[in-house]
Amino acid sequence: MRIAALLVALIVACHHAALAGDVAAAQSVIRAQEQAFVRDDATAAYSHAAPAIKEIFPAPDIFMSMVQNGYAPVYRHKSFEFGESKTDGGWIAQRVHIVDANGEAWEALYTLEQQGDGSYKITGCSLLKAGQAV
Repeated sequence: MRIAALLVALIVACHHAALAGDVAAAQSVIRAQEQAFVRDDATAAYSHAAPAIKEIFPAPDIFMSMVQNGYAPVYRHKSFEFGESKTDGGWIAQRVHIVDANGEAWEALYTLEQQGDGSYKITGCSLLKAGQAV
């Protein structure tokens, strides 16, 4: 009986470790894109976008223009801190707390999907002013 309980505990621990690794990988992708925005490196920022995003924005400069015009707090900010995350199979939703260049607070919800090669790519980002109703 003790062996069975130990085995179950080991399986649960391994599962949680795998999920934590996936979240860390997703956060690394988001952080890499955020740093590419800081450097105005459209090619690097675009490389973290999922194929569906690349279909909508077929070139790095088009993608970067969309971010600059529609996601100014993501593009330029004073702080960018990870909040809670949720996983569901090959999908991760990651909250990010942002303070924009003007000192206003925002909440971003990034979604990422695991690709065939095991990497994660950003499938979307929803942005709301902190405290604003959905």
